[in-house]
Amino acid sequence: MEQRLANCVQLTVNEKQFIENALLSELRVDGRGPLEYRKLSIKFGKDDGSAEVQLGETRVMSFVSAQLVQPYKDRPNEGTLSIFTEFSPMADPSFEPGRPGESAVELGRIIDRGLRESRAIDTESLCILSAKLVWAIRIDIHILDNAGNLVDAANIAALASLLTFRRPECSLGGEDGQQVVVHPPEVREPLPLILHHLPVAVTFGFFSNENLVVLDPTYHEEAVMTGRMTATLNANGDVCAIQKPGEQGIFQHIIMHCLKLAHVKAGDITAKIKDAVEKHNNERALQKIKRRSSSVSVDVCGTTARLGGKQNQSGGGKDNSHLDQLKPKDEANFMECDATSSGQVQINKKDEGSKNFTGGPSSWDPYSECVNSDLLKAPMDSEC
Repeated sequence: MEQRLANCVQLTVNEKQFIENALLSELRVDGRGPLEYRKLSIKFGKDDGSAEVQLGETRVMSFVSAQLVQPYKDRPNEGTLSIFTEFSPMADPSFEPGRPGESAVELGRIIDRGLRESRAIDTESLCILSAKLVWAIRIDIHILDNAGNLVDAANIAALASLLTFRRPECSLGGEDGQQVVVHPPEVREPLPLILHHLPVAVTFGFFSNENLVVLDPTYHEEAVMTGRMTATLNANGDVCAIQKPGEQGIFQHIIMHCLKLAHVKAGDITAKIKDAVEKHNNERALQKIKRRSSSVSVDVCGTTARLGGKQNQSGGGKDNSHLDQLKPKDEANFMECDATSSGQVQINKKDEGSKNFTGGPSSWDPYSECVNSDLLKAPMDSEC
């Protein structure tokens, strides 16, 4: 019961001794130091509120959804938060399909306690109509690959999903002002959740030797260690929750040392989460701009005609280069556009005058037919 979140892999006596002897030399099987964290990678899906976290070889996916429900009677002005976990046998053969096991329940409770007890989410902002309708936030956590320390990976995935989730905006209407109208994203921009801080879970592993403490235990280390402690802190150093399963006792100075290390690591993880979310939001904003610009229909033929008219009036040598850049790859389409856009300068192939035209746009003088050069010279001679 005390090792519910640990895997059920059976290691030989030699393997256990090798892991413990390596830790006594401040070495780990994967080459890290006792207090080093594995490489963290955060990715986001196409939908808002979906994130995938990879901590070493451990992979966890999280989804956030929301729906309008009736609030609890004791908290009529607050929304609700619920966490559901799924342990698939594909992630670990020891996981059983069907109903959530003890491991899934404990994992959900650790993450829920860190978010709920610290009041990280502003639940009052989720209220739409007091005592009638509030938003119910649901976090679904799926374990894709278990390589150790599922708590930290799942907690990071839940935080990343909450930061990128957007709920529809609602307004009150009707004659009595009690009718709720949910606006689609096309009408009004969805609203993000309000998070006061990010409670980050940091897990430590303890062994039979009291001096052995590791940070971010792996799959094989979990099968050897005799106890664990998960401390949930934010970047400010506030302790949000502590979970310590296992029968092994821990001295007070070791716990305080672990909390100091967790504070530093929580700040680093918080910075990585915020950087990944900011990069994702910038990419989504650029995609929205591109979609809006592509939705505006552009008449290629009309554009070519307007450009051609301006270029003929300018009479510069740069016109030919611009026209060459505007040429599409399909010559047949270009001829069709040229035929339709030549309304300003209509050329009849049967006209003999067009055959004698040898100059380009730059050699055409718009004032040659309207101004007499002799009349211009006469005033100049009189002044002299």
